[in-house]
Amino acid sequence: MKKFFKYGFISLAVLLVIGCSVFFIWSQQTYHPSKKLNHLVPSIPHEDNWIIFEPKENLAEKSTGIILYPGAKVEPEAYSYIAQRFSDKGYFVGIPQVRLNLSMLDTNKAAEAINQYTSIEKWYVGGHSLGGVSAASFAKNHPNRVNGLIFLASYPSSGNSFADTNLPILSIYAENDGLTTLNKINETKKLLSNESVLYKINGGNHAQFGMYGPQKGDKEATLTAKEQQDIIIDVMSEWLENH
Repeated sequence: MKKFFKYGFISLAVLLVIGCSVFFIWSQQTYHPSKKLNHLVPSIPHEDNWIIFEPKENLAEKSTGIILYPGAKVEPEAYSYIAQRFSDKGYFVGIPQVRLNLSMLDTNKAAEAINQYTSIEKWYVGGHSLGGVSAASFAKNHPNRVNGLIFLASYPSSGNSFADTNLPILSIYAENDGLTTLNKINETKKLLSNESVLYKINGGNHAQFGMYGPQKGDKEATLTAKEQQDIIIDVMSEWLENH
C-alpha cells in the first residue's frame, strides 16, 4: 500500500511538472511586433519591465497618464504606435511586460507606474482583449486611482461589473473581430457604467488593435493595420479630451 501511494505521488508530481512545462512553453509563443510597426516606430523606449512613452518637453506638462495592458501572448511593443502618437499629444503612456505574457497573472501591474510617476494627476487604464479584462479588474479594485477605463476589443468579466458606477468607460470594438465578437460586446454592455461610450470600427478586426500580424481565430479586416490604429487614436483622443 505504501508503494502504491509513493508511486502515485511521484506520478502526480511528474504530471504536474509536465503540465507546468507545457503551459510555460505555450505562454512564450508570443505575437511579435510586425515589420510595419518597426517601420512606424523605429525606436521603442524600454524601462525595467515597461515600455514608457513620455511627452516631449515642449508639450504641456504631463498631467495625464494612460496604461495599456497587452493582449494575451502579445508582446507589449506591438502597441507602440498608439503609445507614440499619444505621447506626441502630450500624454504619458506605459505598456507593461506582464508575467508569462498573460495580464491576468499581473492585474495590479498598473500600480507600479502610478506609484512611480506621482506628478501625473489623472490615470486612465485600458487594454486589448484579455488586457482589457485585466485593466477592468484593476479599476474595480482601485476606484480612487483610476479616472477612466478603456476597452480595446474587450469587456469586463462578470465579477467586475461597473453598472452601479459613474466611471467613464470607452469601449472600442471591431466589425470583423473573430475573437471579441459583436455578440459578446452586446452581451456585456450590461456590465458597463452609465458613463460609457461605445464605438464600432467598421471593417476592423481583433489583431489590428495592435500591430503584430494575423491572429488565429480572427476574421480578415478590410482596413490596414495603420488605418484601424488611426481610428482608435482619433476616438480615444476625443474621448480623453471630453473627460
